[in-house]
Amino acid sequence: MVLAVSRDRALSLAEFLALPETQPASEYINGQVHQKPMPQGQHSYLQSELTAVLNSVLRKARIARAGAELRCTFGGRVLVPDIVVVKWDRIPRQSDGRVANSFDFAPDWVVEIASPQQPLIRLIEKMQFCLDQGTEMAWLIDPEDLSVLVYQAGRSPRAFVDLGDRLPVPDFAQGVALMIEDLQSFLLD
Repeated sequence: MVLAVSRDRALSLAEFLALPETQPASEYINGQVHQKPMPQGQHSYLQSELTAVLNSVLRKARIARAGAELRCTFGGRVLVPDIVVVKWDRIPRQSDGRVANSFDFAPDWVVEIASPQQPLIRLIEKMQFCLDQGTEMAWLIDPEDLSVLVYQAGRSPRAFVDLGDRLPVPDFAQGVALMIEDLQSFLLD
């Protein structure tokens, strides 16, 4: 469903949360609704493969869990990063132990994968907002040139562009070993 909302009028967070879900997902930023672009081939494969790799290490050891397109509400915004990683002890749970639906806090690690029709400045601002709200690390992956821009709280962003570059991960995820060439393999195999 595509949502038609006037950009002339700011919505409240409550009004946004009352709206029907959209496909692709919509985000709420500064009173405005921003619908994410529909993922294409490279984006989709990078997202699914990277989520699986992260979970193969982090979920198996009960350190953290990665999810794709998980809606997070925090700091007056509703964001839907391409990949969200939440430490195991922070995952909200229902009384029966199952994962809850509402994630009302900044995730520990976010990954955004650039799409051709998506403004990069909006992605960068979104990742900076997450860091300001407590996210430990954010990656911005550009599938076109297989580069990754890594953001960490209190540090300048760092670019990783060579196939042999090992990508930094948050301290809690030290068991995850990924290089740019791994991202390339997600698009070749």
